[in-house]
Amino acid sequence: MSQFSLKGRTALVTGGARGCGLAFAQGLAEAGADVAIFDVVDPVAAFFEIEELYGVKTKYYKVDVSSIESLKAGFKAFEADFGGKLDICVPCAGINKNLAFLDTSFEQHSQLLGVNVLGVYHTAQLAAQQMIKNGTKCGSIILVASIASWMAIRSQKSSAYCGSKGAVRAMCPAIAAELVPHDIRVNTISPGYVRTEMTAPFPHLLESWKDEIMNRRVAEPNDIKGACVFLASDASSYMTGQDVLVDGGVTKW
Repeated sequence: MSQFSLKGRTALVTGGARGCGLAFAQGLAEAGADVAIFDVVDPVAAFFEIEELYGVKTKYYKVDVSSIESLKAGFKAFEADFGGKLDICVPCAGINKNLAFLDTSFEQHSQLLGVNVLGVYHTAQLAAQQMIKNGTKCGSIILVASIASWMAIRSQKSSAYCGSKGAVRAMCPAIAAELVPHDIRVNTISPGYVRTEMTAPFPHLLESWKDEIMNRRVAEPNDIKGACVFLASDASSYMTGQDVLVDGGVTKW
C-alpha cells in the first residue's frame, strides 16, 4: 500500500545500534527511508547490512542523548550529512536497572531520567526544530514509552523506570498539540516484554514473563517494528498525541 511507503524520507533513531531501536531502524529502511542512528555503543553487524538490503542511505553517530552538547553535535553532523532533511524521528534510547525503590540513589535516578526523559524530550525538540527549518510536511516524531508507563512490572524492581516511561507518555499529547501548526505529528509506542540485549542476561525473567502475557510469548524486536512504520507513514496521518500498545495483551490480562 502506497500510504505505508517511506521512500524519499529521512529518519533518525536514537538507541538504534541494537535491540528495539535497531528493529525500528530496519523497519523504516525496509519501507524506503534513509536512516541515521544515534547511540553510545557501536552498532551490531545487522545495522551495516541495512544499506545493501534495502538500497537506502545509513549513518551511525556516537551520541549520548543525556548530554545536550553531544545531542547538538550529533544533530549538526546529521544535518550536514543528510542535506538538512529530516522527516521521522524515533527517540528510543533508554536504560533500565533492577533497583528497589528504597535503595535507589539520587545519582542512579538522575542518570536514568537523563537518558529516558531529558534525552527523549530534547531529541524530539531538536528534531522538531530541524523539521520546521526544512519545511517538512510529513513530520512524525515517535517517542518510545513502555508498558511500564501503564502498570507495575511484577517481576522487576523498576519504580524509577516506570516513572520515566510515564513521563514520556504524558509529554506526548502536550508536544503534539504544539506541533500541529508545523505539520508534525507526535505519538508514542509502548512495547511490552521484548527479547533484546538488555533482557538477555535475565533468562529467568524471560521465562516468567510468558505467564504474564496474553499470547504466551515474549516479543522479538521484529514484532514491534510494524507499529513504528505505521506511525511514521501517511497511513497514520490522522493520529497524533496517541499511544500504541504493542504488548501481546499483557496490559489487558
